[in-house]
Amino acid sequence: MDTLCSLSGLDPLWDWNLTWYTPHPDLTQCFQHTVLVWFPCFYLWICAPFYFLYLRFYDHGRISISSLCCAKMGLGLCLASFGFLELVYLLVERNKEIEHHTVFLLSPIIRTVTMILAVFVMHLERVRGCRSSVFLFLFWTLTMVCSLVPLRANIQAIIDQGFSTDAMRFVACFVFFSLQLTQLILSCFADRRPETLKPVYVKNLCPVEDASFLSKLLFWWYGRLVVKGYRSPLKAEDLWSLREEDTSEKIIHDFEKEWTKQWSKLQQKECSLNAAQALGYKISEQTQLLRKLHKEQSSGFYMLRTLAKTFGPYFLTGTLCLVIQDAFMFSIPQVLSLLLGFVRDEDAPLWKGYLFAFMMFLLSCLQSLFNHQYMYSCFTVGMRVKTAVMGLVYRKSLVINSEARRTCTVGEIVNLVSADTQKLMDFVVYFNAVWVAPIEIALCLFFLWQRLGPSALAGIATVILIFPLNGFIVKMRSKLQEVQMKYMDGRIKLMNEILSGIKILKFYAWENAFRERVLGYREKELNALKKSQILYSISVASFNSSTFLIAFTMFGVYVLIDDKHVLDAQKVFVSMALINILKTPLSQLPFAMSTSMQALVSLKRLGTFLCQDELKEGNVERIPYSPDANSVAINNGTFSWSKDGLPCLKKINVKVQHGSLVAVVGHVGSGKSSLLSAMLGEMEKNSGHVTVQGSVAYVPQQAWIQNATLKDNILFGRERIHTRYQNVLEACALLPDLEILPARDATEIGEKGLNLSGGQKQRVSLARALYVKADVYLLDDPLSAVDAHVGQHIFEKVIGPKGVLKNKTRILVTHGLNFLPQADLILVMVDGEITEMGSYSELLSRKNAFADFVKAFAVSERKENAPSRGSRKSVSRLSITDFPIDFSQEQLISGDMGSAVLQTMEIISDTKEEQDQEEVGRLTQADKAHTGRVKLELYVEYFRTIGLALIIPIILLCAFQQAASLAYNYWLSLWADDPVVNGTQVDTDLKLGVFGALGFAQAIGFFGTTVAISLGGIIASRHLHLDLLNNVLHSPMSFFESTPSGNLLNRFSKEIDAIDCMIPDGLKMMLGYVFKLLEVCIIVLLATPFAGLIILPLTLLYAFVQSFYVATSCQLRRLESVSRSPIYTHFNETVQGASVIRAFGEQPRFILLANSRVDHNQTSYFPRFVATRWLAVNLEFLGNLLVLAAAILSVMGRATISPGVVGLAVSHSLQVTGILSWIVRAWTDVETNIVSFERVKEYAETPKEAPWTLEDSQLPLGWPRTGSIEFKQYGLQYRRGLDWALKEITLRVNEREKVGIVGRTGAGKSSLALGIFRILEAAKGKIFIDGLNVAEISLHELRSRITIIPQDPVLFSGSLRMNLDPFDCYTDEEVWRALELAHLKNFVSGLPDKLNHECSEGGENLSLGQRQLVCLARALLRKTKLLVLDEATAAVDLETDNLIQSTIRTQFEDCTVLTIAHRLNTIMDYTRVIVMDRGYITEMDTPSNLISQHGQFYGMCREAGLI
Repeated sequence: MDTLCSLSGLDPLWDWNLTWYTPHPDLTQCFQHTVLVWFPCFYLWICAPFYFLYLRFYDHGRISISSLCCAKMGLGLCLASFGFLELVYLLVERNKEIEHHTVFLLSPIIRTVTMILAVFVMHLERVRGCRSSVFLFLFWTLTMVCSLVPLRANIQAIIDQGFSTDAMRFVACFVFFSLQLTQLILSCFADRRPETLKPVYVKNLCPVEDASFLSKLLFWWYGRLVVKGYRSPLKAEDLWSLREEDTSEKIIHDFEKEWTKQWSKLQQKECSLNAAQALGYKISEQTQLLRKLHKEQSSGFYMLRTLAKTFGPYFLTGTLCLVIQDAFMFSIPQVLSLLLGFVRDEDAPLWKGYLFAFMMFLLSCLQSLFNHQYMYSCFTVGMRVKTAVMGLVYRKSLVINSEARRTCTVGEIVNLVSADTQKLMDFVVYFNAVWVAPIEIALCLFFLWQRLGPSALAGIATVILIFPLNGFIVKMRSKLQEVQMKYMDGRIKLMNEILSGIKILKFYAWENAFRERVLGYREKELNALKKSQILYSISVASFNSSTFLIAFTMFGVYVLIDDKHVLDAQKVFVSMALINILKTPLSQLPFAMSTSMQALVSLKRLGTFLCQDELKEGNVERIPYSPDANSVAINNGTFSWSKDGLPCLKKINVKVQHGSLVAVVGHVGSGKSSLLSAMLGEMEKNSGHVTVQGSVAYVPQQAWIQNATLKDNILFGRERIHTRYQNVLEACALLPDLEILPARDATEIGEKGLNLSGGQKQRVSLARALYVKADVYLLDDPLSAVDAHVGQHIFEKVIGPKGVLKNKTRILVTHGLNFLPQADLILVMVDGEITEMGSYSELLSRKNAFADFVKAFAVSERKENAPSRGSRKSVSRLSITDFPIDFSQEQLISGDMGSAVLQTMEIISDTKEEQDQEEVGRLTQADKAHTGRVKLELYVEYFRTIGLALIIPIILLCAFQQAASLAYNYWLSLWADDPVVNGTQVDTDLKLGVFGALGFAQAIGFFGTTVAISLGGIIASRHLHLDLLNNVLHSPMSFFESTPSGNLLNRFSKEIDAIDCMIPDGLKMMLGYVFKLLEVCIIVLLATPFAGLIILPLTLLYAFVQSFYVATSCQLRRLESVSRSPIYTHFNETVQGASVIRAFGEQPRFILLANSRVDHNQTSYFPRFVATRWLAVNLEFLGNLLVLAAAILSVMGRATISPGVVGLAVSHSLQVTGILSWIVRAWTDVETNIVSFERVKEYAETPKEAPWTLEDSQLPLGWPRTGSIEFKQYGLQYRRGLDWALKEITLRVNEREKVGIVGRTGAGKSSLALGIFRILEAAKGKIFIDGLNVAEISLHELRSRITIIPQDPVLFSGSLRMNLDPFDCYTDEEVWRALELAHLKNFVSGLPDKLNHECSEGGENLSLGQRQLVCLARALLRKTKLLVLDEATAAVDLETDNLIQSTIRTQFEDCTVLTIAHRLNTIMDYTRVIVMDRGYITEMDTPSNLISQHGQFYGMCREAGLI
C-alpha cells in the first residue's frame, strides 16, 4: 500500500507522529484516499452476496415506486455519476502523468461501481418488500464517518489557504458530502407497505410495522402512545392491534403442530414400555412410581424442546444483541484505563482526554441500545410463549377425559395459565444469564489478572466460595417453591368452590369453617414463602457484597504478598469497574438459576397436564345420518369413568330406532346419566361398540348456563332465524319470561345462571338443544327442576309424540312415571345394568320389578286414564295470562340497589325508555380499570399495612448500608492517591483493615434491609388476603351475582401473588438503587462540583420523561389486569361445560373465543413492556451524558483533581446507566404492581351483609324451641325500582305444622325462603320466629339455628364427613345415624374410606341424586325446629322421593316444615298449603279444602294428574 501511495506522490499509509504523538492529530493523505474511501465499499461488496441470499427467502411482496424510493435511487445515481465525473476529470486533466495518479483513479472507480451496487440493492429490496434496510443504513453511516476526515481537511485548507485556491475541489467535496448525508437521512425512513399487505384493513395498526430500522432501534415509534397516555388516561380502544406474528391464531397453530410431534415421540416411548410389560415382565410398584416420575420429567423436557423449536430462532437474534452489548461493556473499562493514564500523564495532549471521554460516551450508548433490543426480543418471546401455553392448555381442557378432569381441577388449570405461565415468561428473560453470566465472570477475572496478576485468583476463590452457597440456596428455594405452589393450588381450588357454592355456605352459616380452611392453606403458603425469602435475602446479600469481597480479597492479597505492590488509581478503579461489571452476572446468576428451577417445575406441571389422557375418538363411532338404520346402538358395552376403575355400566345392549322416544328410569346412582355419557363418548369404553348417527344435542342434568345474554345462551353461536327462534321460546315456555325481562332476551344471565331459578335454567338449556336441530337428543332429566304443569307442557310441546322433536331420536332420563306410557322404549337400570327393556305395556305385563314399582306409585295411572281432551285443554290453557312469571323476581339472590357499585338489571324507568337494551340487561360488572396515576394515598395505605415500626428500621438500614458503601469507596480513592515512598505505600495493613470493616458493615446492613422488607411484605400480604377474604365472604349474594368468579379468582391468585412477591421485590430494588444513585451523585459532585450544573437539568429531564412514562405504564398495567380476568372466567366456564361443548361440537367456536380474549389481553401487555424499553433508552442516554460530563470535567480539571478522585467519579458515573435502568424497572414494578393492592382493596368498599355475630346477643341457647313463624305485613324487593317480589305477606305457621308452598314460576315461593334466612333483607314488615324478630338476630345465629335443603345440591372437595359437619360438632355415631335416615348408609359403607371418602370438586364423583341425599343428611344432623325444603327432591327418582318424604315426616315430626314443592303429591298430607301468585298469598287452607274450592290449587292438581 505504501508503494502504491508513493507512486501517486503520497506519504506512507500510517505515520504515528502525524496521527497520535502530536497536539494536532491528522491522518495521512494516503490513508484518506485509500482506506477511508475503500473500507465502506469493501463492506458493501463482501456482505452483498449474503444479503442477496437473505432477500431470496424474504418475500413480503413488491413495493410500488414511491417518492422516497425515487429520491434514494436518484441520489444513489447522482453519487455514482460524481465518481464517474471525477474519473473523467482525472483522465482529461492528468492524462499525461496518469501513472502517477493510480490511487486517485482507483478510488472513483471503486466508489462509482459501489454506488451502482447500492442502487441495485435498493431496487432488489423494493421488489422483495423490504421497507427499511439495516444493511444500507450501516453502509451510509460508514461512508459518512469516513467522509468526516476529508471534510475536516478541506475546511482546514479553506481556513489556511482560502476558498479560491481550489474552489472546484471544495465545492465537489461539500456537494458529495451533502448527498451522502441526505442519503443517510433518507435511509432512516421506512418505505410504504408492499402491495400484498395493502388490502388487509386492520383497525389501529401497530406503528412498529411501519417503523424504520432506526425508529425500531431507538423505540421512536412508541412516542405517540406515551404522549397520548400523558394527556389523558388510555382506554382499550386507544391500543394497537396485534401484529400477525403475535396473534393467537398464528402462534398456537405453529406451537400445536410442534407439540403434536413431540407428544407422539413421548407416546411411542410409553407404548414400547407397555409392550415390554405386556410380554410378561412384572413391574414392581416402585418401578411403576419411578416410571410415572420419569414420564413427568420427560413431558417437561418435551415441552421445553417444543418452546425452543417454535420460538428459538427469534430468541437467538436477541441473544446476538446480548453478545454485542457484552463486547461494548468490556470495552469501557479499557477506555477508562486510558483516561486515567491520561490524567496521570501531565504531558499528554488534551485532545486525547476528550477522545477517551467521547469514546466512553459512545460505547455506553451502543451498549444501552443493544441491551434494550435484547430485552425487547426477550419480552416479545415471553408474550408469545404465554399465548402459546394458554392456547394449548385451553385446547387440552376441552379434550381431557373424566379421570384426568378429576385430578386437574379448575383452580389448578387457572394456576397453569396464570402463575406457571408467568414463570415461563420470567425464564425467557433470564435464561441467557445461566450461560452468559459464567462467561462474563471468566472475562472479568481474565482482565483482572492482567491488572493484578495472580492476586486475581483470590477473587476467583471468593466466587467459588459464593457459588456452592447459592447453589444450595437455589435448591432449597426450589423445594419451598413447590411446597408454596402446592398450597396455593389448594387455596385457589378451595376459593373456586367457595365462590361456586357461596349460596349454600350462607344458608348453612358455614363461612367461618371454610374461611379457616382457606387461612390454613394461606398460613402454610406464607410460611414456605417466608423461609424462601430469608434464604433469598442471604443469597442476594452475599452476591451484593461480592463486589466488596472480591475487591477486599484481591487488593488484600496483592498488597500483602509483596511490599512493592502499589495500588494506584488505574489499578484500583479499572479493577473496580471490572468488579462492578462482575456484579451484574453474579447477582443475575442466582436469580436466573432460581427462575430456571421454577420454570422447570412449571414446565413439568404443564407437560404433565398436556400429557393427560384424552377422550378417545373411538369411544363412539360417529356415522352420517341415515333414516333406515338405528340412531344409537351399543353392543356388549362395558364402561367406566377411569381406565383402571371398576365398571360403572356393564353388559349394555341397546338399539334405538330413528325417531323413537326412549325413557331411561332407575334409582339414584343406578347409572342413568352414565349411560348418556357413554353415548356421548365421555366414559372410558372397556369393551363393546357404540354407534351414533348424525348430530347430537345434549341437555345435562345440571343446566350449564354461560355468563351471556339469554339469546346467546339459546343460539349458542348459531345464526338467529326469527321463526325458529320464536318457536323454540314458545315450546320451552320462555315467552312469558321475556315479557318481564328488563331487556327481553338481551338480558345478561349471571355466571352459572345465578339470576335464574332452577326451572328457568333447565328450560334455557333445553331451548339451546332444541334450537340446534340435531338428529339425536340426549335429555338428562330436564323436567325434574320445572313445575309439574310446565313439565307437562314441555313434554307435550317438545319431547312427546306430538312435540317439536317427534321425528327425532330422543333418549330421556326421567323420574316422572306419567311420561312413560308415551315412550316407545323404556330402559330400566339397576346398578349399572339394564335389567328390563320394552314398552310401558310390555314391562307392566311382565310383572317384574318395574311393574311392582309402578303399582306402588300408581299416581301416573290416573293420568294415563284421564281423557286426552282434558290433557289437551290443560296444555292449551298455558297462555301468558296463566303464566304470571316475573323473571326479575326469580333472581334468588340479589341485593339492595342503593349502592352505585352494583348497577345491575335496573328496571326501565319512563325517563330511560330509550336506554340501550344491552345496558339495561347487563347484570355482571366487567372488571373496570382505574384511570390516572397511582395516588400517593395508596402507597401510604400500603406502608400503613406494613407498620411504622418496621418502615423506620428499613429506611435507617438502607441509609446505613449506603453510607458504608460510600465510605469504603472514598477510602479506596484516598488509598489510590497515597504517595509511593521507596517503591511502596505506608500503613497498608491499616488501610486494608478499615476497608474490610466498612465493607462488612455494608453487607450486614444490606442483609438486614432485604430481610426487613421481605417480612414487611409478608405482613402486608397476610393482612390484605385476610381482609379480601373477609370482605368477599361478608358480601351479600347480589355481589356474587354481579361479579364474575374469574374477577374474584384473579384477585385471589394473580393479584395476591403480586402482593406476596412482586411489590416487596420491587421495593427492595427501588430503595437500594435510589440510595446508590444518591451515592454516585455525591461522589461526582465531590470530585467535580461543576457537575452540579449538569446533574440538575438532567434530573429535571429525568423527572419529565419519567412522568410521561408512568402515566402511560400504570394505565396499561390496569388495562392488562382488567383484560386478564375474562380469560380466567372463560377458562372456568369452559372447563365446567366441556361435556356440553363437546356434545354440540362447539369446540372450534370456543377456541376462537378464548383466542380473542387472550389477544385482547396481549394488546395491552405488548405496549406495556415496550414502554419500559422506550423509557430505559431515553433515560440511559441521560445517564451516559453524566458519564460524558464527569469525564470531560475531569479532563478539563486534571491539573487540580487527583487520579484517585477522577477514577472514583468516572467509575461510579459508569454505573449510572445500569442504576437508572434498574430504578426504572423497580419503579415500574412497584407502580404497576401496587395496582394489585388497589384492586384487592376495592372490595372493602362494596356493600356488606348484616353482622355475622353480635357481642351482646341474648338469644336463648335452644332457640327456636317451638319453630313457630309469623310474617307481619312482610314485603320484599330484589332491588329498588323493581316490582315487589312479596307483597303484604301476613301469615302465622304454628309449631309442628307442615306447610306446602306452591305457585307458578316467579310467584314468590323461593322469596319466602330467602326472606326467612335474610339472604334478602325485608323491604317492609317483619318476620318472627318463636316470637323473636329475625332482623334483630345476628346472621350466623339465625342461619345456624334453622335448616334448609336447597334445590341445588352443592358439595365441596374434601371428605364426606366434612361436607356433612364442617365444624366437627357431631360424633361419628350421629353422622352414621343421619346417613342411615337419608338412605345413604349402605352406599357410604361400601366405599373404601367410608366417611373419609374424598369428594371431588363439586361432588362430581357422586350422582346428583346422591348429592341431594347428602343435603338431606345435613338437615337430619342439624335437626332444628324449623326446616325449609326448596324443591329439594327434584333430582331424585319417585321411590327415593317417597323414602325422603317418609323420613321427613317421621324425623321432623315435632318440627315446623315449610316445603316449596314441584311434585304436588309430596304435600297432599300437609297441614296446610299456601298458593302464591305474583307475590301475594291467593289461597291458604288444607289440601282437601283447597281442592274442593276448585281454585288455583285445584287446577295445578288436575294438571299434575292428582285428581
